[in-house]
Amino acid sequence: MTDRSKQLLELAEKRILVMDGAMGTMIQKRKLTEADFRGERFRDWPSDLKGNNDLLVLTRPDVIADIHSAFLEAGADIIETNTFNGTQISLADYDMQPLAREINVEGARLARRVADEWTAKTPDKPRFVAGSIGPTNKTLSISPDVNNPGFREVTFDQVVEAYQEQVEGLIEGGVDIILIETVFDTLNAKAAIFATEEAFEKLGVRLPIMLSCTVTDMSGRNLSGQTVEAFWYSVRHAKPFTVGLNCAFGADHLRPHAIALAAAADTRIAIYPNAGLPNEMGEYDETPEITAGHLKKWAEEGLLNIVGGCCGTTPEHIGAIARAVEGIAPRKVKARTPAMRLSGIDPITIINAAAE
Repeated sequence: MTDRSKQLLELAEKRILVMDGAMGTMIQKRKLTEADFRGERFRDWPSDLKGNNDLLVLTRPDVIADIHSAFLEAGADIIETNTFNGTQISLADYDMQPLAREINVEGARLARRVADEWTAKTPDKPRFVAGSIGPTNKTLSISPDVNNPGFREVTFDQVVEAYQEQVEGLIEGGVDIILIETVFDTLNAKAAIFATEEAFEKLGVRLPIMLSCTVTDMSGRNLSGQTVEAFWYSVRHAKPFTVGLNCAFGADHLRPHAIALAAAADTRIAIYPNAGLPNEMGEYDETPEITAGHLKKWAEEGLLNIVGGCCGTTPEHIGAIARAVEGIAPRKVKARTPAMRLSGIDPITIINAAAE
């Protein structure tokens, strides 16, 4: 484990750490054109590139650096690389599969540079980089063909290969954390965990892993059907630095599922919700004060170790959240009573009554 990773673990024991907000929201605010996404290098690319946000680390690194800096200035301790869709699987939408490793390396280097600049400005508040790994646009658990339930667009091995390339690129670029986020399919997450462990062994390094699930309805299940407690039992073997929830709903609606996860997990909890629910235009109306007010209550109730924002959250939201949780003690991780804990789409705990 690197010195920065050790420093991160030490800080997490002392205070609630703050993550950044929505990269996609901030990119949209820039109103970039097709020419911005293409740059000179991809001027003659045969397909449209607007919307390929990860590509901007190559064509408009100044924009991405400005966004990273804005979140750090607002008070973030941890920024995420602009690599959410940086796998060959997702980049296939733009016929850019060969660029996957380069995008991850450069995305990590860019975030690393900005984080280090802010650490130099505020030595008492070191800044960290989380390598963002999204779920891909394919699912391993569910068939996209209603007439063929057994069909899958990708295999587990293909997803592992794509994720391992991404993780190796992020490590080469200098990230402090591997963040497997917005998990809608637990099997995809397990592929990402396996790929991460393979990369660690190959490169001879080990970094903290953060896992973040997203629930798709008010019942608190992800798309592959698991409750948050069942999700935790499925991924607990990874011994992550944090487990948590992101995206989905605003903090108000996400709260009961965060409580359930915090009750089950014997590790730190990281929560970064959307700025409320989107309106009819797909935009987010929840103000920084409302979002921060919700999350302050969570912190006071002992639910949080790391907190930030997802869709719709701006530097103003992150600044308000940072101020709201300042001085509040982080959640204490409690050991669980030994038991057999299993999961399908629901959890089951088997306790040896004779031993009690």
